[in-house]
Formats: sequence, C-alpha cells, structure tokens
Amino acid sequence: MPIGLAPTNVEVRVVKVLTDEKTEKHLESLGILINSKVTILSSVNGGVVIAIKDGRLALDKSIASKILVA
Repeated sequence: MPIGLAPTNVEVRVVKVLTDEKTEKHLESLGILINSKVTILSSVNGGVVIAIKDGRLALDKSIASKILVA
C-alpha cells in the first residue's frame, strides 16, 4: 500500500519505491531504503510526516504515493 494510506503511529517497512533513479537516490540519502522501517506520524490529504531513524521527514502527496509499504 502507498505510505499515505498506512495507519498513523504504526511502524511499517518500505517494500518498493516507484520513482525515477534520481529521486530514488535522493530518498536513499534521506534514509528511505528498501526494508527500512518508518513510523507514520501524521497523514493529511495524501501528504505524510514520517519518523525515520532519529528525525522526521515530510513527504508531499506525489512522492508519498510512490513509496509502497507493508
């Protein structure tokens, strides 16, 4: 499921990233890797705020829809 549809305050695992190579490399540099664990802190209108490692990251609707989690 896309990360924007995941329940809040639940740790999920990144399964796949459906973006071009440049964007995928940028997300990897931010810590969003395949099999990495993230916690959804809030989700509003498709955009999400996630906790990853020791920080927080806000993703807009277009990017959040391309990150699949389980």
